[in-house]
Amino acid sequence: MENKTRVAIVGSTGYGGVELIRLLQAHPHAEVASVISSSSAGEPIAAGFPHLSGIRTELLDDVDPAAIRAKADVVFLATPAGVASKLVPRLLEQELKVIDLSGDFRLPEPAVYEQWYGKPAADPADLEQATFGLCEIYGDRVQGTSFISNPGCYPTATLLGLVPAIKAGWIDPDSIIVDAKSGVSGAGRGASLGTHYSELNENFKAYKINKHQHVPEIEMVLSDAAGRDVVTTFTTHLVPMTRGIMATMYAKLTEHRPEADFIQLYEEFYAGRPFVRIRPEGQWPATKEVAGSNYCDIGFAVDRRTGRVTIVSVIDNLVKGAAGQAIQNLNLMMGWDEDAGLRFVPMYP
Repeated sequence: MENKTRVAIVGSTGYGGVELIRLLQAHPHAEVASVISSSSAGEPIAAGFPHLSGIRTELLDDVDPAAIRAKADVVFLATPAGVASKLVPRLLEQELKVIDLSGDFRLPEPAVYEQWYGKPAADPADLEQATFGLCEIYGDRVQGTSFISNPGCYPTATLLGLVPAIKAGWIDPDSIIVDAKSGVSGAGRGASLGTHYSELNENFKAYKINKHQHVPEIEMVLSDAAGRDVVTTFTTHLVPMTRGIMATMYAKLTEHRPEADFIQLYEEFYAGRPFVRIRPEGQWPATKEVAGSNYCDIGFAVDRRTGRVTIVSVIDNLVKGAAGQAIQNLNLMMGWDEDAGLRFVPMYP
């Protein structure tokens, strides 16, 4: 058996961290060598996640970059905003490869990060080292790098649905409206009034209207695709389900094109990328159809009457929107098959 790359996970007691553990358990080239939590160090990880009983029996390690380096070659950070900006420089000094799942290194301008996240930004010199790892768009930049900033969940669903049409010049970038909905696991494991069962059950609500921290990340990539500054209207909603994101996007056509043209464009754009699936004409994806998987499914509807196209994109927010894409980035970073350890069928029903 080949020697596997040793992986550490900082933030193992959150949903993103425990999803990394689940997905890496069967990875052919990587193994989890250290699970880390500053708040629960010394406790068995199965104490907080009984579903790992008999599978992961070790105690949680504390955050110590030198100790991490002694056990691991690559470290994932599944930490809240504001943590990675301080920790990543210390990990890079230990010559660890780093994949950060937080938003701390996604935005190159410190002032923009501080405006939208409300926290101090990372040092500009550290920001320059990060590669934004939206795999299907920037996968060639990720190969061989040592530090990847993993995209957010909403941006992943939104950008995979919009970038091909923008690059082709088929939609007016100034007309884009994004209506996005997420399951409650996107809010993390910490208890709050907004995710309390009696508040969320049989309820459906918009939140962070025009203020969501993923807005500048989306606009950054849309601007890159369009070759000019793009701003968009982006509204998020919380849905009483555990997993999934649906991004429904509306844009003005630059000239009329039928759904069949969009299907062909997107199939050609994502040819060879194993995790984007384009629906046939007259079919639109649902969140349950990608649950537990690294797939992003996309469908289209053109309205000749209004001159607009509707693009529907769905992902599992914890997999393609977080841990799965992080492992996809690991595969690209290390030169492995892009789908290594991620070749599994969505859970259904």
